Amino acid sequence: MDLLRNLPLGLYLEKPVTWLHYLDARVKLAWLMTFLAAPMLASSYCRLGLAAVLCLLTISATIPFRVWRQQMGLLSLLCLFIFLITCFAPDGLAVHYQPRLPTPEQDITQPTSYEYVLFHVAKFKITRRSLDLAVRISTLLFTLIYSSNLYLLTTAPEEITAGLENLLQPAKKIRLPITEIILTLTLSLRFIPLVLEEIQNLSRSVRTRAINWQKLGMRRSFQIWLILGDRLLENLLLRAEQIAIAMEVRGFTSPNKHQVKWHKLKLGWGDWFALDCLPVFWWLRLMFGSIS
Repeated sequence: MDLLRNLPLGLYLEKPVTWLHYLDARVKLAWLMTFLAAPMLASSYCRLGLAAVLCLLTISATIPFRVWRQQMGLLSLLCLFIFLITCFAPDGLAVHYQPRLPTPEQDITQPTSYEYVLFHVAKFKITRRSLDLAVRISTLLFTLIYSSNLYLLTTAPEEITAGLENLLQPAKKIRLPITEIILTLTLSLRFIPLVLEEIQNLSRSVRTRAINWQKLGMRRSFQIWLILGDRLLENLLLRAEQIAIAMEVRGFTSPNKHQVKWHKLKLGWGDWFALDCLPVFWWLRLMFGSIS
């Protein structure tokens, strides 16, 4: 199993280049913060709409189906599982009441078609409150995870760090080490494939030895996993030391002496259009998407 290719979340899609790739990283970050903040105090219909908008963005960007399936498959199953569990879970309204039954001579009809219990078979019951709670939780989880993943899918790590450094420039007035923080973030994003490569190499080495885990027992199996964890940590520290030596040799001793412009930031007409859509989105969200 190639972890570098089959990782479900967080990979950058280099090809094909979609229209989301051409948007500026700062504009996409603003929309990401919008999708993360919009579900707060939002109605169930609004949260469903946000999830639908994310799916439409993915379809309109013509992201390949294999990538879409890989990115959304496990997440959709997880959200569906949480939705079903929450639907059939007790709604939490501990209300005890005693119905007042009419006398046989009285003929009382229900004035409206409203029903609090929507589905009830044996011990399985879905109420309006449990259904609303299930929609809220599942859509919130989908929106928060998939919006972040879509941002990482269409934005290179260098673009992310360059955009963050540009947005955090005012913080330099209070003497925050912005350049050092951004450089650390860039190295962290670039270090993730190295971690996956080390894990993949260790897993392959274990498979080639054909270890019979059932005969080893729990104690000896735990000892082997501790040895593998120690070996993984040792390899990662060695990689980090090699990177530090290579950077020091190339002059990365101070951010003022050796700066590298990872990405050139420039706003195009598509970026300005996306920024103009932000106030319209928030107006629709505040007018029609709040909890009534």
